[in-house]
Amino acid sequence: MLPDLSSVSPMAALLGAAVGLVLGLTGAGGGIFAVPALVFGLGWGVPQAGPVALLAVGASAAVGSVQGLRAGLVRYRAAMLMAGIGVGVAPLGTWMAHRLPEHWLVGLFAVAMLIVATRMYRASRSGTVKATGNEASANCPALPPCRLDPATGRLHWTRRVAGTLGTIGAVSGFASGLLGVGGGFVIVPALRRFTDITVHGVVATSLFVIALISAGTVANAWWHGMHPGAQGWMFVAGAVAGMLLGRALAPRLAASKLQQLFSMLMAAVALGMFVKAFVA
Repeated sequence: MLPDLSSVSPMAALLGAAVGLVLGLTGAGGGIFAVPALVFGLGWGVPQAGPVALLAVGASAAVGSVQGLRAGLVRYRAAMLMAGIGVGVAPLGTWMAHRLPEHWLVGLFAVAMLIVATRMYRASRSGTVKATGNEASANCPALPPCRLDPATGRLHWTRRVAGTLGTIGAVSGFASGLLGVGGGFVIVPALRRFTDITVHGVVATSLFVIALISAGTVANAWWHGMHPGAQGWMFVAGAVAGMLLGRALAPRLAASKLQQLFSMLMAAVALGMFVKAFVA
């Protein structure tokens, strides 16, 4: 059960807005700030913060994916496959989250944050943060296993393609249940590595998958009696508002500088999580 959150604090809304803003500015990986915001800002434990963080990230991702849906950038069948498998695997991550010692769970989350921060910083320094274009030639000279059909513009489906996308969905779903994150830090680099979908398509598809996986994982948490409470809902509302602001500001700001700034901030938060887990 979540702690008693009957009292409403503006801090919850402000923290949620900050998380949504980062998510809107940087793409799917920004949602990894949600759990640290609840842990450090409101004093929750990671197992308790996970479902609320996931609800906030999922709601924000749903709002952010609307633009991709309208533009036809979301790969529906790929997203449904990844989300379907992810939702099925997520309860395993949730089960493990409630059985691991708190300090190990915090440590795992810190490791995930450091991985995301390193990838984000390297991408910004190497010039791979682009608004458009195909990343296959920039990041992987060999042809990726999941390729678009030039004639139709859609993925050419094979067993290998289905297996690759299913594995991505399984890993992201497990991470969602275990750490309370949307799984974007898994989905985005994996789609860029194993497909030739454009960056806009990758981000739009990732946000759609995050929204679906988050919905399934949160529903499972609610089934077991975990509810956000007043502060949780304030956090969610703030995250959605922050996402809208971030998506509006993103085209006006330099993507590479934003990635560098947030990667350094993420690394600092990860170190704080390590201190909380093994020193404090």
